[in-house]
Amino acid sequence: MKLKRLVTTFALALAFVAAMPAADKVPVDDNYISDSVREKLASDPVVKGGAIEVDVKNGVVTLKGKVQEPKQKTKAESLAKKVKGVKSVVDDIQLSPL
Repeated sequence: MKLKRLVTTFALALAFVAAMPAADKVPVDDNYISDSVREKLASDPVVKGGAIEVDVKNGVVTLKGKVQEPKQKTKAESLAKKVKGVKSVVDDIQLSPL
């Protein structure tokens, strides 16, 4: 009898856990994405914050502005792509050497 109760309890617990929505499947809004991308850009030693504008619409991030080196442009795009909820990145960053 105890074994049956234990199995039933375990099955109910497993069903409960399986029914819970996964945290990573919760939709992320554009404001969260925008703030996260800006934070990553500002704290990155290669990009150094830069003069990069971030616009987000339906998970599509558009980066605009000017940087001095190609590696800054590449890194900014890479950082934006890693943010949760980003569907794609449009890189309109221009190179403006000194």
